Amino acid sequence: MRRCQNLVLRLSVLVAMIVVAMISGTSPASAQTYTVLHNFGSKTGDPYSPSYSGVITQGRDGNLYTTAPSGGGNYGAVFKITPSGTVSIVHSFLGSDGGGPYGGVTLGTDGNFYGTTYQGGSNEAGTVFKVTPAGALTTLHVFVGTDGSNPYAPPVQGTDGNWYGTTYAGGASSYGTVYKLTAAGVFTTLYSFDYSTGAKPYDPLVQGTDGNFYGTTLQGGVDGYGEVFKITPAGVLTVLHSFNVTDGGYPSGPLILASDGFFYGATEDYGSGNGGVVFKISSAGVFTVVHNMTPATDGEIPYDGIMQASDGNFYGTNGDGGSATYGTIFKMTTKDVVSTLHNFNLTAGGVPQVVPFQHTNGILYGDTNEGGTGNVSPCTTNACGVFYSLNATLPAFVRALPNVGKVGSQIGILGQGFTSASVVKFNGVTVTTKKLTGTTFILATVPAGASDGYITVTTGTTTLKTLKRFTVHNSWSSGAAMPTAVNWPATGVINGKIYVVGGYTGGPASALNQVYNPTANRWTTGAVIPAATGQATAAVVSNILYVFGGSNNGGSTVFNTVWAYNPASNAWSAKAAMPTARCSAAAVVDNGVVYVIGGYNGSRLSTVEAYNPATNKWTSKAGLISGKSEIAAGLIGGKIIAADGFTSGGDNGDNESYNVATNSWSSLTADPTARNGTCSGVIGNLLYVSDGNTNGNSPVSLMESYSPTTDKWTTLLAMPQTVTDIGSAVSGGQLYCIGGGNNAVPPNNTVYNYVQIYQP
Repeated sequence: MRRCQNLVLRLSVLVAMIVVAMISGTSPASAQTYTVLHNFGSKTGDPYSPSYSGVITQGRDGNLYTTAPSGGGNYGAVFKITPSGTVSIVHSFLGSDGGGPYGGVTLGTDGNFYGTTYQGGSNEAGTVFKVTPAGALTTLHVFVGTDGSNPYAPPVQGTDGNWYGTTYAGGASSYGTVYKLTAAGVFTTLYSFDYSTGAKPYDPLVQGTDGNFYGTTLQGGVDGYGEVFKITPAGVLTVLHSFNVTDGGYPSGPLILASDGFFYGATEDYGSGNGGVVFKISSAGVFTVVHNMTPATDGEIPYDGIMQASDGNFYGTNGDGGSATYGTIFKMTTKDVVSTLHNFNLTAGGVPQVVPFQHTNGILYGDTNEGGTGNVSPCTTNACGVFYSLNATLPAFVRALPNVGKVGSQIGILGQGFTSASVVKFNGVTVTTKKLTGTTFILATVPAGASDGYITVTTGTTTLKTLKRFTVHNSWSSGAAMPTAVNWPATGVINGKIYVVGGYTGGPASALNQVYNPTANRWTTGAVIPAATGQATAAVVSNILYVFGGSNNGGSTVFNTVWAYNPASNAWSAKAAMPTARCSAAAVVDNGVVYVIGGYNGSRLSTVEAYNPATNKWTSKAGLISGKSEIAAGLIGGKIIAADGFTSGGDNGDNESYNVATNSWSSLTADPTARNGTCSGVIGNLLYVSDGNTNGNSPVSLMESYSPTTDKWTTLLAMPQTVTDIGSAVSGGQLYCIGGGNNAVPPNNTVYNYVQIYQP
């Protein structure tokens, strides 16, 4: 693994270059203006040598905040710098309250900054801290080693308001941890890395639209070169990719969630150019090398990943290489074309280890670990770095904090040029309640009627927009209508795409395979299923869609067939038939095994049978307490929840839980609104249930969630179009309710092509 070159070698090169170096550096592209805003070590008490991950953030006052691991009070400092370059210390660490703050800081929804120290604290294992813009520091947690130690990265605030972060070392196996810290200060170690699942995470986490967190480890994994992982807020970790040298090695920087729905990152080393790579990866683990760094032209060692700016392109830094050998600033287009914007020459900074940060004014800001002209010891000999700006004439914008909320919640908006006359809109709906702080911050109340979309702030003739869509919790939106309307289809999600198979089109069952891409909001088609079916159920295992049973005429004739669809080959194949033919069953996957539950074949079934795709064999399991069909089911906390459904006595809200380990069912609190044929799915630790019908009557207009933790039901915002017998799918942390009909008597009823999307 490579790090910075030897300082003596760098200084010898400086001597040779200084006669030709210009203080502004060298910027090959004339459209970019590189400016040194501050030379670290210019004055006594300066912070210096900012390092990875060194997250830079924008405060409510419009200034920039970050950390340096050295200087200040000798143990490093949190500092702020104005966009014009005036540096001031926010807090100098003393050792007893932490030392070596490498990671930078993140802005909380309370307006304060959160970060970590690598060392210091009472156990010399580092701390988690909060600091106000005025410099009042609160130590939130002191690491002891068993709970993690030596964090490089600052924590990030989740949509639940809690803080999530990583430590470089410590934990059960001493390879680092993932932790959670609540707003009340309760600390939990969520996961300890054991090398096989990764080791030594440097970087901050990023939260995906599915509510899970994503990150990288510097080392560990199958080949020892680091991994990409996702982890649930409850601490369940999944390895998404193990680096193997050919596709990069040693990812020390964070991931970002880009506008195309992929996570992007970089590795310090290897790849075909042997200078590191830029990569992208889906939430399902589909990995692609986007660019291999070529040291002489691109630069090499992209320590801290990349960022996506307001022009849609990506920007990053390399810590070495380039024409002056001290690193580069580069741009990568959405077509993966890389160009060098600036070559560091040491006099104007060198060895950048931090990805640039874009201020809402459009300008990029960053710092370097070495170089500059600071003249206060020890920077007279060590060249302690610079803080710079790069003006690439990128569009200004506004940033929401947080980027999610419910109607009535208060959302902070960062920007510039605000006045009391500024008009704020959430996806076109005007805010009626807002509070202005200076010209750089607005606290806005999410208005009634707001839905997922962009926030705009209009001041005079200038309109600024957020770069990311704002998510309105407990809200509904719509997607592109289905090409062919159906009710009672079988559905499954593979790599984010929703497959809608079969169903009734207002007559007999169909063989359709309609495919919806939520990211593109577009429908396509796949190979039709070999035998038309309605009221079938489906499940996905290892990116294969399995369709179980069904009927071709509303339940008069039922099937025991099992069909498997492979999207990669766009082909179907027959699998071992179900022991019990049925339609209107539920299917839930646990540990790679599909549990087919209940259903109908002339009577309401309590039958539960498990299918193992790996062996293509079936096993009988303990039956439901109450036989029923049209069930809302899902896996939560390792247990299968089977709620609602039509029993032999009609709808009674029956709710049951299946323990796979003990092969037993137990009763839960019944749904207060008994129904069947609902749209349902599990997101987080809740089962969401919408619409359906009661005893074959007209559809029910009601949305609820069920929590196994509290054994309680909660009423939520109702679905806009009331339907029953709906296709259900969860993708990207949202519930998709697809199609449906106007009553529960297939196939001779009215069917719809609605795509209704619920955001929890």
